[in-house]
Amino acid sequence: MSDRLRAWLRTTIPAAWSALVAWLIAAGVPDWLTGPLGAAGDVLVVLGALYALLRWTEPHMPPWLTRILLGSNTPPTYPPTE
Repeated sequence: MSDRLRAWLRTTIPAAWSALVAWLIAAGVPDWLTGPLGAAGDVLVVLGALYALLRWTEPHMPPWLTRILLGSNTPPTYPPTE
């Protein structure tokens, strides 16, 4: 798998999970937190929280769970910049 595809997966898969979680709890998120962001507020709040949680717990997850939740259990590598 190319690094570009791996990076894309590791961004879009958590975003999809976050959208699902946001949809499930949209009624419970306080309006003062998401009101200024409009309709995207719920998703953005949950995306930020869920992505941070997934990255924090990633070293402790089994590889199969990492693939399900993050799209890949191998982080992409980037060439060094000069």
